Amino acid sequence: MTYFLIALAILGVGFVFSVVKIVPQGREFTVERFGKYTKTLSPGIHILTPFVEKIGRRMNMMEQVLDVPQQEVITKDNAMVKVDAIVFIQVMSASAAAYRVENLPYAITQLCSTNLRTVVGSMDLDEVLFQRDNINSRLLTVIDAATEPWGVKVNRIEIKDLTPPVDITNAMARQMKAERERRAVITEAEGEKQAAIARAEGAKQAAILEAEGRREAAFRDAEAREREAEAEAKATAMVSEAIARGDVNAINYFVAQKYVEAFAELARNPTAKTVIVPAEMSGLVGTIAGLGELVGLAKEQQHGRAETRATTRQPAAPMTTTSAPPPQPRAPRNPGGAVPPTT
Repeated sequence: MTYFLIALAILGVGFVFSVVKIVPQGREFTVERFGKYTKTLSPGIHILTPFVEKIGRRMNMMEQVLDVPQQEVITKDNAMVKVDAIVFIQVMSASAAAYRVENLPYAITQLCSTNLRTVVGSMDLDEVLFQRDNINSRLLTVIDAATEPWGVKVNRIEIKDLTPPVDITNAMARQMKAERERRAVITEAEGEKQAAIARAEGAKQAAILEAEGRREAAFRDAEAREREAEAEAKATAMVSEAIARGDVNAINYFVAQKYVEAFAELARNPTAKTVIVPAEMSGLVGTIAGLGELVGLAKEQQHGRAETRATTRQPAAPMTTTSAPPPQPRAPRNPGGAVPPTT
């Protein structure tokens, strides 16, 4: 009796487990009645008819990632490349995925491989290397349409790796290096161009400022010469008025000034090693005496004195040298030939 009860308990537990089914979240189970599909169980607890219904397929309804193995593909321009990819799929209909295709992951993988060969083989190598997005979109359109009867939605297809041949890789590296060097040369040329423009602009501004400086200096020089000429004209007019009034000292002053200036220029000449002093220095002394009288008259006129004073000056003896006999005394004269007046 004990063994019978234990066996009955075991049969009861097995009966319960065969009748009561719990479907986890993200899964769906198909139910078969005598081997025929009847319904699909969603996540939760379900009770089946004992000895009649059973679980057929347990389908994963979550998004899955399938790896497409690497394969060699010949492009349109006869270049051999190695390509692999990954596919993101999701089962939308458990019954279609369970009963319309055998070994769903393998079928999708082979479908992706064949279509990958077709798409890559219809493109040039440059297009394959630089248009991955175009390849992905074309593969997605084709494979999604092919897997729709299976109740599968293909969400994304991504090219994982593209490996061209070694010789093509080396050629691409040289091409990239040449392109980089070309860009470097262009950039350097642009920099030199900008530097040359900047230097030219600086030289232009410097030339303009220098020209403006020369113009300002010329203007100042002309103004100074103009003022000097005006002063000279006024002095000449004053001397002329003094001569017109009969004042001989004025013309003596004018002539003595020119004489002294000329002698000073002669003494300042850097090329002259010897300065010849005129022997008739008495004329210069007489001229200086006339200048003194002219200054005295000007002071007397300024203080309003009416009387004049007479001055008599003896002319200085002319200069002599040890090698020549002393000259005979003669009357002093100024450089212009006029005799200094005496009072």
